[in-house]
Amino acid sequence: MVSAGETPLNEVKFLTVAEVASVMRVSKMTVYRLVHSGHLPAIRVGRSFRVPEQAVHAYLRDSFVGAETA
Repeated sequence: MVSAGETPLNEVKFLTVAEVASVMRVSKMTVYRLVHSGHLPAIRVGRSFRVPEQAVHAYLRDSFVGAETA
């Protein structure tokens, strides 16, 4: 059962660490650090990680440094 506001797992798009690094324009090691520190949620598939695409967008949105809204 899916709670309100939650996307069903079959509709979640998961990205590899390399894909996340490409989107964020950082190294794969930086993505691994974010995952291991808990700043970026991920699931483990075998020996690799998969990161929900929406988590990457949320992290970038929350980390944005710019003009504050009044």
